[in-house]
Amino acid sequence: MARGTSESRRVIRAAEFFAGIGLVREALDPLGVRIMWANDIEADKKATYIRNHGAKHFLLDDVRNVIGDDLPDGIELATSSFPCVDLSLAGNRAGLTGEQSGMFWEFARVLSECANRPKMVMLENVHGFATSHGGRDLSDALGELNALGYSCDVFAVDARHFVPQSRPRMFIVGVLGDAPKAAFSGLPPISDVRPEWVQAIYGANGHRNLHWIQLPSLPETDATLADIVQRLRPSDPRWWSEYQVRKFLDSMSSLQKDRLLMLKKGPTTWRTAYRRTRNGVAVWEARKDDIAGCLRTTGGGSSRQAVVQIGAGCVRVRWMTAREYASLMGADGYELHGVSENKARFGFGDAVVVDVVRWIGEHYIVPTLRPRVAA
Repeated sequence: MARGTSESRRVIRAAEFFAGIGLVREALDPLGVRIMWANDIEADKKATYIRNHGAKHFLLDDVRNVIGDDLPDGIELATSSFPCVDLSLAGNRAGLTGEQSGMFWEFARVLSECANRPKMVMLENVHGFATSHGGRDLSDALGELNALGYSCDVFAVDARHFVPQSRPRMFIVGVLGDAPKAAFSGLPPISDVRPEWVQAIYGANGHRNLHWIQLPSLPETDATLADIVQRLRPSDPRWWSEYQVRKFLDSMSSLQKDRLLMLKKGPTTWRTAYRRTRNGVAVWEARKDDIAGCLRTTGGGSSRQAVVQIGAGCVRVRWMTAREYASLMGADGYELHGVSENKARFGFGDAVVVDVVRWIGEHYIVPTLRPRVAA
């Protein structure tokens, strides 16, 4: 067999729904997964996507206008990071009946219209998906995927195992037809990817077609903000004025302020801070540890994080930069030239973490779709 033909059979052809700026593609491309079709509704995200991956396979359109025939032939994997707004604990909790998170049903509709459905689907969303409407939304989604012929696996990964950002996310992997040979049925044992609350999903959905695959332990990283923050000169105009810093500190509770200022006498370190509304008043709160909180799409309120540089007798505060967003999402090399800070932060805020999806690709997607043949 010709070498080119052999290589083409190893390639996994994929479609990326709700593609955003393309971090699923960034994660899976080195593993031999080729995104043949991508879709998103946001023109600003498309601009970043095509700057890094080209425009050939990108469809800028509302997913409600997509039909099964739009997908190229031979798609084996479909990924869907559908909007989390209505599922998030910080959102309106409208669930899958909401205007945005309800786009899950459009993804399922497109799958139903495919004459040859992908062999695997991977969905990503917030932990709130598990509790939305008392767990009914998740059960309904699993039931819909089952009706389309997919046996489903549920697990969770916090990006903190890879990057200095707390970003817990839930994943559903559906496999068309019978569960993989390496899969088990019944309740999965407690593990770092299937903690007690994930095990409870299996217990509450015994009537659904579920399976689980034993995955390796998640890696540990000692990465901190010090590894990703941009070292800006004290004269850089992005630093807030003394007046702004004073207002920032004065808005904090005495406990928060005292805890932060304790670091002023030590060596230079970094913290992230975010605005919260407490008793109707906007206040700033800083993390106790030296990692970032979960990044969100920028839009005001608590969505933007500030970086606090403190130590050696000084306190400086500024907004987190787009380049720091990229590093926290595992996309250090992403090309951002010509993309405004706000647009870049918007794109990264609701994307997937590259390292997390690559880990899933290495330990789940590729071994399932391209199982090794025993010698």
